Amino acid sequence: MKLGLVGLGKMGLNMRERLRERGLEAVGYDPNAAESDAGSLEALVESLPTPRAVWVMVPAGAPTRQVIGQLSRLLAPGDLVVDGGNSRFTDDKLNADILAEHGVRYLDCGVSGGVWGRENGYALMAGGDAADIDRLMPVFDALRPDGEREDSFVHAGPVGAGHYAKMVHNGIEYGLMQAYAEGYELLAAEDSIVDVPAVLRAWSKGTVVRSWLLDLLVQALSEDPDLAAISGYTEDSGEGRWTVEEAIAHAVPAPVISAALFARFASRQDDSPAMKAVSALRNQFGGHAVRRAEPAVIA
Repeated sequence: MKLGLVGLGKMGLNMRERLRERGLEAVGYDPNAAESDAGSLEALVESLPTPRAVWVMVPAGAPTRQVIGQLSRLLAPGDLVVDGGNSRFTDDKLNADILAEHGVRYLDCGVSGGVWGRENGYALMAGGDAADIDRLMPVFDALRPDGEREDSFVHAGPVGAGHYAKMVHNGIEYGLMQAYAEGYELLAAEDSIVDVPAVLRAWSKGTVVRSWLLDLLVQALSEDPDLAAISGYTEDSGEGRWTVEEAIAHAVPAPVISAALFARFASRQDDSPAMKAVSALRNQFGGHAVRRAEPAVIA
């Protein structure tokens, strides 16, 4: 089977290489990557046997919509497009409808595994028709980890279900990372704990909190024990926000995921206006002391 891959960033490039290592023919296109196999999207499409299969791995939103629009004009009836990026699930029906006007099939697939996926494999959450899923199963099997398919691949439901599952996955990830981070800070604050990285490493086997995320935190601390080279400013990719919005829409309480998202917002404030207001209120009603702002330094 030959697969076209659009987008050769950190994920797309490693996915192409894993497919090749597993015996599949994968040809990639990226306008900004030296590793691009094709000189244009048109050339990529022309290089594929019919019926074609093209996997899109570009940033969510406008970049994905642009690629879907281009593919709708380049592909033929019976061809298949997979959006494997972190698109919002509500975009999937729009993408499917655009392609359906030209007789082109569509799947959405949430992909988890990060930069380690080439070596370890990717967890895959797909949405779409069963016939299209079966057609692409050789690709799914090549990308996922070895072992039982059900442990790392799911046909979650119709179009949009794959990205919905990945959205919730990432929301859970927010909460898990925040819990590990808070535990790390609490350990570091206690003088009797003489080796914080060693404590965390001791949790990596046998404990109920062991996980790959914990292993990655241990690895990060082995490289930089005080995390001195890293700023606390933390971005969010959008999926945490979407998870919270869906929790509101379904009236599902999600305090942990919500708090983890808001903690990321707080990380971007050097001097929180909200906390300034809290400090001012404490001073007003109780006469509690406040710390005066440092005067601005003129360089």
